Formats: sequence, C-alpha cells, structure tokens
Amino acid sequence: MADVKIRLGFGLGAWPFGERTAGRFFDFVDRCEEWGVDSLWFSDRIVGPGGTLEPVVTMAALSGRKGMMKFGTNALIMSVRHPVLMAKELATLDFLSEGRLLLVAGLGGEDPLEYEALGTSKPQRARRTDEALEAMRLLWTEDKASYEGRYYSFTDVTVTPRPVQQPGPPVWIGGRSDAAMRRTGRLGDGWLPSAITPDECAVGIAAINGYAAEAGREIPDDHFGVSITCAVADSLEEARELTASALPRRRDNVALEDYSAMGTPAQIVAKLREYVDAGVTKFVLRPPGPPDVWMRQSELLAREVIAPMQTPFSASEVRERMGAR
Repeated sequence: MADVKIRLGFGLGAWPFGERTAGRFFDFVDRCEEWGVDSLWFSDRIVGPGGTLEPVVTMAALSGRKGMMKFGTNALIMSVRHPVLMAKELATLDFLSEGRLLLVAGLGGEDPLEYEALGTSKPQRARRTDEALEAMRLLWTEDKASYEGRYYSFTDVTVTPRPVQQPGPPVWIGGRSDAAMRRTGRLGDGWLPSAITPDECAVGIAAINGYAAEAGREIPDDHFGVSITCAVADSLEEARELTASALPRRRDNVALEDYSAMGTPAQIVAKLREYVDAGVTKFVLRPPGPPDVWMRQSELLAREVIAPMQTPFSASEVRERMGAR
C-alpha cells in the first residue's frame, strides 16, 4: 500500500482579511501557494453578517487560477441545495479544476432562520442531507439516473461533464455526533469533525469503521481528518490569551486546549501528532484573531507547522499508531 501523507490546509469562516476586497483574498491564496499549503477550506453560511464567502462560487474562482492547492467545503449544507443542481455544479468544478475538489457535507448550523430563508426547515435537514448524498452519487455515475425520495425525485436525468474524480469527488461527512458517524459509515467516504479531542477521534474512527462494515463498505485509512483551532505564541499561556478574545468557547464539558493546538510551534506539532496517533491524516487549521493577527498566525503556521508536518507515513505506521492507543 502506498505511503500515507499528512496534509494540512487552512479553513476560512467569517471574512478574516480586514478590508473587504477581492484582492485581499487572492493575495492570501497566492501566499498559501508559496508556503506549500495543501488546501483551502470554506465554511458555508449563506445568510448572516460575517462576510463568509459562498463556497461553491469561491472554489469556482480558484479553479481558474494556476496552482497546485486543492480546495474544499467545510461543511457544505446539503439540505438547502437541490441535489441535481449541486451535482452539476460540483461535477463541473471538479472537471475544470482537474480533480482538485474536496467535499465535506454537513447538516448546517443551529439557527433555524437559515433554513427558513431558503424554503426548508431545520427538522428536515438530516433526511434531506441523506437523500441529497444518495442522489448525487447516482447522478455522477449513471447515464440516466433516477431517484425517488421523500424530498427529491427525478427520472432519467443525465449530468455531464462527469467529475474527473471517479466515481465522483469523495464526500466526507462533518460532525462529531453518533448520527454523523453513522452517516459516514453508511454514505460517506471520509470524516472531518471539529471541536473534538484526539481520544474522541480514535473512538469515532473505530465506530465509523464498524458502521461501514455493517453497510458492506470500507473507509480508507487516510480519509479521516479534523478541523482544529491553532494559535502560535511563545507559550501556551500567551496562546490562551490570544484565543480568549477571538474564539468563543464551544464545549462546556471539555477544555479548549484539549481540542485545539496552541502554544509554540513545537507544542502545536506535538498536539497534532496526538491526532495522527488516533488515525487522523488530514487537518484543517483555523487561526484565531483579528485580521492583522490572523494573517501573521497563518504565515507562522504555514512555515513552522504545516511544512514540517507534511511528511509521508507508511500505511503500516499509521495502523501501528492507531493500534497503540
């Protein structure tokens, strides 16, 4: 089996660049290419004041630029998009980018306003997501696809061009709930949760592999990732101060430092290695702070964490690390 590579990219949520101009964004993209960043990942918040870029349009803009970086969604809200249109857009994007598309699908946030604004409702989101994932796979692989669901139905539909990645772009599932793990095992090609500890990742990976086996499926060893807040500072204490004003506490029962990577570059690398030991090979790093701090954090992480971490591991070593826990 081929070597397993540890890959690290950046996740973008609310606009982090200060002045809202396209130039600020594309300058950052160019810097990431220079730094050797593996990928850029875009949150999906269709309504709200944060200035979050729409992920599919943003990735389309990137697909026309020269470069080696991949780009992905983290996570695309499937329940508010029609799967036929989504399958067409994502297939076109994968075709034009020559297979650089990464896709994480999720249920979406907790605010019901976003669902209502788009003509659906929050209680429908799980079933709609399952149906959308099932329907898109058919549309990417069958010449005349038909589907009959509670929310989506179509007959003899053809979507071309097909994605470069076959049988379609791998669809990873976001979320750390048991329902998300079951969905990954049943329908997903990988898993990328957030706000999760290394121990929880290890437990989740084992559970997902079990759910996949029940469904007669298998998730590749290198298809487990994590989205994680990272803060570089001269000490853990300084990193805590940096995140205190920039990052709301997301879990009441777990300390922030247990599911984030903070401190010196060596401390951050050591923390990320704990996730590698749990079976994680893909990381979406999320720097904290206002625009001036965020950009500096990104450069420090790229040069002092991403570059050293992106080294190949043998598949057997990954299994040994997972088995050692």
